[in-house]
Amino acid sequence: MTDLDKALAEIRRGTDEILVEEELVAKLKLGRPLRVKLGADPTAPDIHLGHTVILNKLRQFQDLGHEVIFLIGDFTGMVGDPSGKNTTRPPLTKEQVMANAETYKEQVFKILDPAKTRIEFNSSWLGELGAEGMLRLASQQTVARMLERDDFKKRYASGQSIAIHEFMYPLLQGHDSVALQADIELGGTDQKFNLLMGRELQKSAGQERQVVITMPLLVGLDGVKKMSKSAHNYIGVSEAPNEMFGKIMSVSDELMWDYYTLLSFKPLEHIEQLKTDIAAGANPRDAKIALAKEIIARFHNEAAAEAAHEDFTLRFAKKAIPDEMPELSFDAGMAIANLLKEAQLVGTTSDAMRMIKQGAVKIDGNKVDDTRLVPAAGTAVYQVGKRKFARITLN
Repeated sequence: MTDLDKALAEIRRGTDEILVEEELVAKLKLGRPLRVKLGADPTAPDIHLGHTVILNKLRQFQDLGHEVIFLIGDFTGMVGDPSGKNTTRPPLTKEQVMANAETYKEQVFKILDPAKTRIEFNSSWLGELGAEGMLRLASQQTVARMLERDDFKKRYASGQSIAIHEFMYPLLQGHDSVALQADIELGGTDQKFNLLMGRELQKSAGQERQVVITMPLLVGLDGVKKMSKSAHNYIGVSEAPNEMFGKIMSVSDELMWDYYTLLSFKPLEHIEQLKTDIAAGANPRDAKIALAKEIIARFHNEAAAEAAHEDFTLRFAKKAIPDEMPELSFDAGMAIANLLKEAQLVGTTSDAMRMIKQGAVKIDGNKVDDTRLVPAAGTAVYQVGKRKFARITLN
């Protein structure tokens, strides 16, 4: 396998689409560092592992020797990205944007190499456009073209309002690519329209069009919905090491491979060897432990990862919690007795009450002694007696 083939394999890893791959190959053959752009409006999210999927791809480009441009949308943040929204998003003030920008810098450098990262603010050029420049930019697209966007189309069809400034957002993001002469731009699947707009505006400006790479949305701990705080199926990058370790260990064996592909920095050859070893009889639990330690070390440190592993072993392994158990999901707000009955861990709510009073019910290894308990949202291992277990996600 040539160096180009290896680079392509690494870039393809975990991607949803590469538009257009033939152009990517041509750019890689130029023999110079490519300008790889990721734009982010500083809305100061509580970053979870789902957010880091694109940042991990940027890190791969850094490791391949390319120039990463992390663009902070201090100007576009005041407009508001309409992607995936069914209502107009309230614009941020300049003060909010700049305060949030500082938190972004701190967060992204948990993954990106600061020495290989170029930080830009799009107010540097968008703020200089003025009224004439904005009108010229707006003249490059039509309302019909904007209504090709799925979210705009749905809002228009349902009679929901679309503010004029929202139509400007894809044009402003596309103009960023012109200003930076980006070779490649990354984004989530919900950003595809905006990313392609950059290609169109670059062509109009006489530039080589950027290659667009979209990344999938990471599935959460429930194995069904995308990772998000609202679905209570997320792993926050600032969570305590022990909490992170337990959550990663709760991921199903099948979903673990998606996490390896999208979150791990291990070489593809290493991951394929793990799959081979498990197919030959190795315990997938060991691979999951390695993944948990890698991720915790990245966001905390090696010592914290080792300590979390030891704590998990003491709390769970020595209490004989099995590797495999039913994976269930319910709405939050259910009393513990009803939850155990719905999960088929007991026959009746009366059985549940009796088992709780006998000290035979545990959540994540902790004994439940309140028969009126309403478990909090999230994922945990529920145990009744010595042999009945279920991993339950409460949404």
